[in-house]
Amino acid sequence: MIKINLLPHREEARRARRQQFYVLMGLTTVLVGVIWFLGFSIINRQIDVQMSKNEFLKSEIALLDKDIAEIKKLKSQTDSLLARKRVIEALQANRTEMVHLFNELAKRVPEGIYLRTLTQTAQKIAITGVAQSNARITTLMNNLDESPLLENSTLIETKAEVVGNRRLNAFSVNTFITRQLTDVESAKGAKR
Repeated sequence: MIKINLLPHREEARRARRQQFYVLMGLTTVLVGVIWFLGFSIINRQIDVQMSKNEFLKSEIALLDKDIAEIKKLKSQTDSLLARKRVIEALQANRTEMVHLFNELAKRVPEGIYLRTLTQTAQKIAITGVAQSNARITTLMNNLDESPLLENSTLIETKAEVVGNRRLNAFSVNTFITRQLTDVESAKGAKR
């Protein structure tokens, strides 16, 4: 005998599969939501950690910038003080220069020469005066060149002039001071 099942078993199977599909769909949606939430929170936490590291680095960089600015300020003050020290040392080394210059001029100026002006500009000394003859001017220039303190004497001008009913020769001479080296300068020269 043939058995025919008239019960709606296919409908029940479809309903069971549909219900199973919806349950799996719901579980998958929940699982995807949980995974998304975990990923989002992990990424946010990493971003927050990186932001805090960046803020720390910015604060440390600001501190280092302040230190660098202070170091530059100290360096400029040190350079300024060293420049002052060099000026003082140069003045100290050459403080007796004028005394030696006048002593040297008193020794080197021959008779018959009268100095009018003596002007110093850095190393250069301009001397003007009158002489009884051109030979005395030549003697003055030779004497200045023989001096250990003076060098490179150059006659700029000579002209005849009448002073008090006497015919004299007015002259202008340039010469240069030979700087005496200080101990520091001579040590630097020896190193080269």
